[in-house]
Amino acid sequence: MLRTTAAVVAGKAARAASRLRGGGSALPGLVAEKVDPGFLTHALADVRGGIVVVSGTNGKTTTTKMLVAVLRAHGRTVFTNPTGSNFTRGVISSMLGELPVSGRLAADLAVLELDEAHALKFAAAVKPTHALLLNVARDQLDRFAEIDHTAQLLASLAEQTTTGVVLNLDDSFVSRIRDRVADGVQVRYFGVDASIADRLPELQEQDVRFEDDFVPPVAGPDDGLLKPSDERSFEVLFGDGSAGSGTVGPLELQQRGLAAMINATAATATARLLLGDVFDPARAAEALRAVTPPFGRGEVVMVDGQPLELVLVKNPAGFTVALGTYGSTPVATMVAINDNYADGRDVSWLYDVSFESLRQRGVAVTSGVRGYDMALRLQYDDVPVERVEPDLEAALDAFLAAHRDEPKRIFCTYTAMMALRRVLAARYDLPDIGEEAS
Repeated sequence: MLRTTAAVVAGKAARAASRLRGGGSALPGLVAEKVDPGFLTHALADVRGGIVVVSGTNGKTTTTKMLVAVLRAHGRTVFTNPTGSNFTRGVISSMLGELPVSGRLAADLAVLELDEAHALKFAAAVKPTHALLLNVARDQLDRFAEIDHTAQLLASLAEQTTTGVVLNLDDSFVSRIRDRVADGVQVRYFGVDASIADRLPELQEQDVRFEDDFVPPVAGPDDGLLKPSDERSFEVLFGDGSAGSGTVGPLELQQRGLAAMINATAATATARLLLGDVFDPARAAEALRAVTPPFGRGEVVMVDGQPLELVLVKNPAGFTVALGTYGSTPVATMVAINDNYADGRDVSWLYDVSFESLRQRGVAVTSGVRGYDMALRLQYDDVPVERVEPDLEAALDAFLAAHRDEPKRIFCTYTAMMALRRVLAARYDLPDIGEEAS
């Protein structure tokens, strides 16, 4: 189709120009979409093995990367959007690097991370064959309103999925969605083993609906359950958990924390559904062991011989989990909070996070558009703050200079993380964000 070809050419030109200018991951997609409004439909028409949408509040980027790794380890050619730009235009921008001039993507499967609202925009153009729905939490309330609305967005996505849906067994907002799945569409679950169910409150929003007759589902033989051995090692159990029933592991991830283990469980359960009888537990475990943290999600950058850890935070549940996972070790800490569109304009959610774990060492610098607001929030929890510097690069310079000979950690919202990551990439020869996980 001539219009699609013209869109590819225009999009590739915009992609090259935006890379020279150092940003704009969604701009090439905007250009291509303007030239051909049906670009997504045309580009994905030849992907026959499955179009998988990964959505939910927390863990999309990490889980998508893990799922892609497991599928590729089984010999599948997989297209994905690795930059974390999870709007439809970001997906198109990612495609442009791989598309021939014909505009038809050559891949066995497409595994796409999409934010809850844009997943529906995508489904309006291309019906997903499979959906992996992770969780629901308060996030960007100015965009998504209350969590019931976010759950409704995910339920609508599940309704439009044609072949299989994978749901979080332990998140009642998500597990309720089973009743919205069309007849004939397979439903699978992922969750945690009963032995660690007491740790779920640290990851979840509380569902306070008491007056309906919802009954939580019970895991079946094809559903994956996380069973940790310790803080790093775990297995994903299927069936009765015996060696012959498809148990994956034991294994350790390069990314720390219970949330990362749950993400791996979700990815494993989805890969098992997609691959069917050819799913190989040993191959899946090997792939998961090799996955490096996506940029900003516990990524470690070596700066002057010392580790600097970047940790994305964007809502109360995510920040609480991040502090529990990364904040227990006293290191030099910086917090960078922006309130740009991609972060959410309303940062009042910071008052639903307890920062007591930072009290002993304090915070060296707060930065970003809301650097002063963050410093005020920390004051309420008696966390000392040495300095407030709204300019991110100046704050980074001061932070690195003052703590040159010790490990460091930066908690940051999305656009702050992207800005800091670009500065670090330019200085320390890191992979370009656009090439991450490609």
